[in-house]
Amino acid sequence: MHLLFDLPLLCLAICAALPSLWFFIECMLGALYRPEPPPLQAAEGVRVAVLMPAHNESAGIALTVQALTPQLSPTTELWVVADNCTDDTAQLAARSGKHVHVLERHDTERRGKGYALAYGLDQLAAQPPDVVVIMDADCEVSAQGIARLAQRALQVNAPVQADYVLTPAQRPSGRSVVSALAFLVKNRARPRGLAALGQPCLLTGTGMGFPWEVLRKAPPTDDHLVEDMVMGLELAHLGHAPRLCPDVCVTSALPEKEKAASSQRKRWEHGHLATMLSHCPRLFARGIASRRLDLIALALELCVPPLSLLVLMLVAATGVCAVAAILGASGAPLAITVLSLMAIGTGVLAAWLAYGRELVRARDLLAIPLYVLWKLPLYFSFFTKGKQRAWERTERTETPKTKPS
Repeated sequence: MHLLFDLPLLCLAICAALPSLWFFIECMLGALYRPEPPPLQAAEGVRVAVLMPAHNESAGIALTVQALTPQLSPTTELWVVADNCTDDTAQLAARSGKHVHVLERHDTERRGKGYALAYGLDQLAAQPPDVVVIMDADCEVSAQGIARLAQRALQVNAPVQADYVLTPAQRPSGRSVVSALAFLVKNRARPRGLAALGQPCLLTGTGMGFPWEVLRKAPPTDDHLVEDMVMGLELAHLGHAPRLCPDVCVTSALPEKEKAASSQRKRWEHGHLATMLSHCPRLFARGIASRRLDLIALALELCVPPLSLLVLMLVAATGVCAVAAILGASGAPLAITVLSLMAIGTGVLAAWLAYGRELVRARDLLAIPLYVLWKLPLYFSFFTKGKQRAWERTERTETPKTKPS
């Protein structure tokens, strides 16, 4: 009789443990992965276009362009796409630095980052560059970052992704600090773990470099909330899986206002969950059929749900298994879920020790349970109402103050 309960519980525990194990492996390897930056070689004749979509960014676009100007030259130009702006974003960008071009787009029916990028690429097509680097309008990139992204993209003939770090606001709440740590784990520790295994990473939306011919095989669209991630997966199927460029760091500030932070997280995490459900089966099937470890690694990476959801799932599974064990069922499923929770905690701790101690104080880690509970409505809305359908610009109150490192 116990077998009728033990087998389903064991399956439940294993399903929860597999993404936890992959998360643990990534974080532990990522914490130890410290490659030496390769020498930056002179790229004679290589033309680079930095494409920057911007919608009503007048509060910070001038500072963003000015910070990027030292990396621009006659062969490395910035193209700002002022998309459906109702402020003076275009004018401010145009007079903020040398080698800057501004494209204005007005199409109220087709709104969003994907449309803005597609418009910019269409304008570049007449005289295409060798490499396109995509940067958000609220980001700063480390010194020589543009040149390093371009060099790496041409070397691997595939998209490359910089470290993307989000920093807390000037007067951060405990939740904002924990959110910054979550992004550090997701965007720095885990991609470095994949790089240590020799595997590709997911694209994160900014600090991305593409060889022109590769990018044109899967141009940006606005059919998905995380169009950059989907674009990287489509290119992986075509043999151009994205690679990490850990010697380049891109930084941006987390939204300071509660509504803006919630909207941003909802868009990203709904997009991740929807992409996981729609793309993982195809990645696994094609990876196994063609014996391509890069596709299998991307499928495993995509199968790891957002950290808060993974913790909530494991806590719920642990509770079910604990009650079953008390009623006489096997204790093995309970042991598996408890070990999985310990693995996640160890992985987060390793990532924090390696990269997060300057960003997050030890006492701020005590806010993690409250942060997880804060995310409950977000996941509830996804599973009851479906994913967010429309792209929404994140309201910002400041430009990043922390220098990339």
